Amino acid sequence: MILETAAALFRDKGFQATSMKDIAVGVGVEAASLYNHIKSKQELLEQLLLVIADRFTAGMTDVTASSLSPKEKFEQLLRLHIRMTMEHPDSVALINSEWVHLAEPARSRYKSLESAYERDFLTILKACIEAGDFQQVDPRIALFSTLSTLRLLPIWYRKNKDISPIDLEKHIMQCLVDGLR
Repeated sequence: MILETAAALFRDKGFQATSMKDIAVGVGVEAASLYNHIKSKQELLEQLLLVIADRFTAGMTDVTASSLSPKEKFEQLLRLHIRMTMEHPDSVALINSEWVHLAEPARSRYKSLESAYERDFLTILKACIEAGDFQQVDPRIALFSTLSTLRLLPIWYRKNKDISPIDLEKHIMQCLVDGLR
């Protein structure tokens, strides 16, 4: 409950503008009581971001190890992002900006996971282009466009919750996959 409350507050107010008192009020306890469960606000941010980064990394590992075609791997990664956004919208939203507040060594670990993830995603995009599944576009721009869309999904979805997760996945897949095809 503490993590969920912190994620929502960090998303709405930002990490720096959120106090331990804000988190305590959200949880329904005294601020001093929070320290029975956590060491600091920084610990909460680390847990939120590193758990999400680890989940994305595990998903990437599963996709890259699979025998799927490059295009199918790309589609699986899109589904991973959509599913993670639906399941953990507040935590996923923190990826966009709040990672800058991570202290070392968590910040370096997070950036390392992010870099490896993006490198593997780029490799899959290049394979899609080489296989003729996607147009001959600069794969770095294709990655930028794809990840920009996926990283902003928590913000967009928050305002458009009337679309079902199934329809959301269908339309994102259509836009991104067909756009690159």
